[in-house]
Formats: sequence, C-alpha cells, structure tokens
Amino acid sequence: MTNETMPARRARPSARDSRKAQRAARPAAPAYITRAIPPYELLSPEGLEAVERAADQLLEEVGLEIRGDADAIQLWRQAGATITDQWRVHVPAGLAREIVRRTAPSEFVQHARNPAHSVRIGGKNTVLVPAYGSPFVSDLDSGRRYGTIEDFRNFVKLAYLSPWLHHSGGTVCEPVDVPVNKRHMDMVYAHMRWSDKAFMGSVTTAARAADSIDMCRILFGKEFVANNCVILGNVNVNSPLVLDGEASRVIRTYAAANQAPVCVPFILGGAMGPVTTAGGLAQCFAEAMFCVALGQLERPGSPAILGNFLSSMSLRSGAPTFGTPEPALAYFAIGQLARRLGVPLRCGGNLCASKVPDAQAAYESANSMWPAFLAGANFILHSAGWLEGALTMSYEKFVMDVDQCGALHVLARGMNLDENAFGLSAFREVGPGKHFLGSQHTLANYETAFYDFELADNNSFEQWSADGSHDQLTRANKRWKAMLESYEAPPLDPAKDEELREYIQRRKASMPDDIV
Repeated sequence: MTNETMPARRARPSARDSRKAQRAARPAAPAYITRAIPPYELLSPEGLEAVERAADQLLEEVGLEIRGDADAIQLWRQAGATITDQWRVHVPAGLAREIVRRTAPSEFVQHARNPAHSVRIGGKNTVLVPAYGSPFVSDLDSGRRYGTIEDFRNFVKLAYLSPWLHHSGGTVCEPVDVPVNKRHMDMVYAHMRWSDKAFMGSVTTAARAADSIDMCRILFGKEFVANNCVILGNVNVNSPLVLDGEASRVIRTYAAANQAPVCVPFILGGAMGPVTTAGGLAQCFAEAMFCVALGQLERPGSPAILGNFLSSMSLRSGAPTFGTPEPALAYFAIGQLARRLGVPLRCGGNLCASKVPDAQAAYESANSMWPAFLAGANFILHSAGWLEGALTMSYEKFVMDVDQCGALHVLARGMNLDENAFGLSAFREVGPGKHFLGSQHTLANYETAFYDFELADNNSFEQWSADGSHDQLTRANKRWKAMLESYEAPPLDPAKDEELREYIQRRKASMPDDIV
C-alpha cells in the first residue's frame, strides 16, 4: 500500500501533545536571555570611528533643537554646548559621548514586583518585549478595530502567560475607549494588576510620566524606587534633529527619579533621514546619544537605554517598509556603537508592513528580528504582535511571534559540548546501520533535545486532514483564546491595590476628560 492510498489515521493524543499541554499550563523560562553566542561585528574600528565622527559633526555643526524646554537648554549650556536661535544646541565634538561614558551604567536591573521576573538590561543579556503603540487591534473573529482597555488587559495577560516574553511592555495597544488624558493610569494599573513582570510607563507628557512613577512608588515603596529602576519610558525623537520640549521633559522626569528613559530616534530613510544607510546610522546615533546624555545631565548615574528605529521606505509610495537589508546592516553597526559607548541597546523586533499574519508578515518579521538579536540588542521592543507598520496589534500574530521568541532562547545558549552532548554512549549501544529512536540516550534527552514550535503542525497530511486541516492562523486563534481561558491573576497585596485605585480615582477626578 502506497502513501497515496493509505487511509487517514485517526488523531489521538500523543506524548508531544501532553508536553505541550503541560508547558501551556506551567510556563517556565529564564527571566531574560543571557547569550552564549557573540554578537555580529560588521564594522572595523576605523568604520566605527567614521560613524562617530559623522555623528559628532551633526551635533556640533548642525545642532539639535530642544523646542520649549528652557531647563534642558540650560543643562546643555552649563555642560559646554553653544546655544543658537534660542533652542538649537551645538554640542562640541566628543562631549555627548564623554558625558554618557562618564556616568551612564552599562547594565542595570529593572525590578519586577515578582523578583523572579526582574530583568537585567545590558551586557550579554536580551529582554524580549511585546509590541507597542498600536491604535488598532485585530483577531480572526472580529477583524480590525480600535483597541479598548479590555484588549489592553488581554495583551498584558497574554504577555504574562507567555514564557518566552520577559516583559509586560508599555502601550501594548491604545485603549481609545478611555479619555486620552486619563488612560495612562489605567494602562499602568493593568500592568501592575494583571502581571507581575516588569513594565513601561507613560511618555506622552511629563505629568503622565510623573503619574506612572508615583504609582510605582505606591507599588514598590518610595525608598525602593529612589534606589532602584522599576519602570522604563520609551521616548521618541522628532527626527531629524528635533527633540520636542515635552519629550525632553519626559526624559528628565524619568532620569530625575532614577528611572530609565529609552531614547529612540524614529527615522524612515528618505523622509526623516537620508536614504543612505550610513547617513541614517550617524543621525540615529547622534540623536540617541544626545538624549541619553541629557538624562545624565539631569541625574548622573541614572539608567538609560540607547534606542533606534531605523527603517527603509518605498520611495515610490512613501510607505515604510520592513525586513529589508539596509536596516539590518544598521542594526549590526548600532550594536557595535552602543557597546563602544557603554550603554544598553534597544532595537525593534518582529516588524512588518503586512495587514494580516501571512507569509509577508512572517518573512519581514524574521528579517527584522534576526538582525536585532544577532546585533546584540539588550531590549527588543515589538517582539510580539506587530502588524501594519505598528498600526495594528494582532492576537494571532502575538502568539505566532512568541513561538519564534522561544527558539531564540535555544539559539542564545549556543552549542553544548559536554559528554552527554556528544552521545558516544548512543553510538556504542546502537552500532553501525541502525536507528537511534529507542536508544537510552534518545529516551533520556528526547524532551529537551529540540525546540518544539507550539503552533507548527508536523504531522502527515492524512493526520492533519483528520484534525480539521487547520492552518497556522486558525491554530493561533485557538491558542490565544485557550491562554486567556487558563489565565489566573498573580497575587497583589490588597492594601497596595486599594491605594493604587484610590490614587487613580483622585487623579482622574482632578481633571476633565480630554477626548482630543
């Protein structure tokens, strides 16, 4: 009987299915990745010096504007910069780099309320973080729609349940059903209540950043927050070469409280920066270094992350593109520059322009995530859920991306070379010309030998057909629903919970709703 004429086999539970169920019920993974594999080194020392010179020239000759923050301007003036046209800061060559190197920590711990989930950011460590900032959400059942606070809580819960994500993230989607001037408190509370992993706070105004930090003081205690990093703020530069005064105040608010701003230029080559990769790289490094230095001027020694968002664009349509080779090259170089500067690096993760979790989403995401990981990025934002150039957070893509993040954990460990890894006992037992399936070595290692993708189907066509012929999108839809069905909230001290709720209620009552 040939394979073509074999009857379909009945699907039955397997040991593999049992292991999957056990892992789903009891997530277990390190709090963060510590890489045993080295980062990729693209540029020579001479090449790195060339990029640094170009960045210095931008900061000194062209300058970077801080619009509307006189206190930040004064900090730079006192540090030795020249100010022209009221807001433009001209930084002497090498000064920004000297400020960062002198006081910014190369590694720091962001503490979670569950110490087992605290993360170390910098060095050989990588922290994988959900996508950020999407106004829309989507799923297979309801399609694309505006995000709500319920969606926000769902993604916080999914990140909490996902063993391969180390962080709860920040604005995992915009809850547009809550007034814009009040939703930041609901978002921070959701991270605190429905997860016990580390999280990010608000950055839309300095006052909202301060609210985020005040809520942390309730959760962790004032003294602990004064001496430890418990929250991050992801702040974007208005590229090219402009730092909005509100963003500048947000950086200083986080730094003054000894919390970490994540300083991120947002550059689409050909729009907010030159079309050439080297030019965009120099601009990105200059802008990010300037912002990290500003935080150090506000409070020397406070933690910070040097970020980047370097993307290509379609010069025919003006639309951003992802997964192209030019940003990958820039990732490798910015990784080297960050290590020379001595600060942790933030890169983007599973980025794509696709509107649905399809083949385009898969290859663009892979082409974005792999360079970030191999570049040695310490904090990879947008690791799960991103669709449509950050406009949409997808439930199905979230769990698909998490599956890929799991594989990176295995890759990061490198290759084991101990006695068991060489398996000589198996060769002695099996001998020439026989298979290893029943050997003692295989039986002892089969559960951990290979990474098992949760959402992949590796069965025969007949068994796949008998199971309903489901594609990965359908399997992902079932997966996230099953995860939410199994969710149990981590315990939170009732007194702290009540104090947080009272703070939110009091702050909301102090201001009218802003729907703009």
